[in-house]
Amino acid sequence: MTAAASPLPERRAKPRGAALDPLFRAVCFSAATFLLTALAGVIVALAIGGWPAFHKFGFAFFTTSRWNPVTEVYGAAGPIVGTLVTAFLSLAMALPVAFGVAVFLTEFCPRLLRRPIGIAVELLAGIPSIVYGMWGLFVFAPLFAKYVQLPLILAAPPGSIWESLVSGVPNGANIFTASVILAIMILPFIAATLRELFLTVPVKLRESAYGMGATSLEVIGSVTLPYVKRSAIGAVMLGLGRALGETMAVTFVIGNAHGFPHSLFDSGSTIASTIANEFAEATGELHTSALIALGLVLFMITFAVLALARALLGRPPQV
Repeated sequence: MTAAASPLPERRAKPRGAALDPLFRAVCFSAATFLLTALAGVIVALAIGGWPAFHKFGFAFFTTSRWNPVTEVYGAAGPIVGTLVTAFLSLAMALPVAFGVAVFLTEFCPRLLRRPIGIAVELLAGIPSIVYGMWGLFVFAPLFAKYVQLPLILAAPPGSIWESLVSGVPNGANIFTASVILAIMILPFIAATLRELFLTVPVKLRESAYGMGATSLEVIGSVTLPYVKRSAIGAVMLGLGRALGETMAVTFVIGNAHGFPHSLFDSGSTIASTIANEFAEATGELHTSALIALGLVLFMITFAVLALARALLGRPPQV
């Protein structure tokens, strides 16, 4: 007897569009390569353009605050300090309010109002920065100078720490005003992001905590925040990155002085405001190089913040 012939294996049909798959992969690879190439090109262009300033002033470019286009002496310490101070002050003011807004929308807000308020927050995040700057210059700064800055200056005891913190010209254009405008700008962005993160918490986890007798505060502190902790930190740092790179809104209200700010109400500048104010008028090679070098410094600061935020956002949440 002859053995029965084994059945031939069925040939699997190719999925539709399989011929386009290599082309699709090539297009995606090209897009990623183009992005990395553009990023590297920006860094190289800024480094080459800023090299004359780095070469002439060396490390003093980062440690001195003298900025004089007439004598061609440039120090970036003032704008760098102003950038960091305004960004972190704005974050300190915006974060508690943004957290409260996000918690209210996810835990306490009536269903009828939850969607309209959420849409309003997202719309605030999309307002152009120049609108915030104009509002800050023509509305907020005069009111702040008249009703807050001047009374605080007059009430400060001479020679006290309080006087050193609030000293300055009471015109409303200072480091603190710029920080408030920045805080108003980044607040809806952080609030909207935190709200979306809080909504990712499984309903069963929160209901289990409530079922065990936990209060709303305990649920937020013991369930919601631990679940979204890493992603929330990343979202906050994304808001910080936006504050670091903001230009027009800060330029309107910071006073644009290149020296070190010695108080909260002292005029100052940021890297972005300095570039916006002077790049069109920079005729000398060294002046242009100093501004490009400032751009490279801002690029590296912002890139470091966003890279750290991306690393935190990429990790899975843990309870």
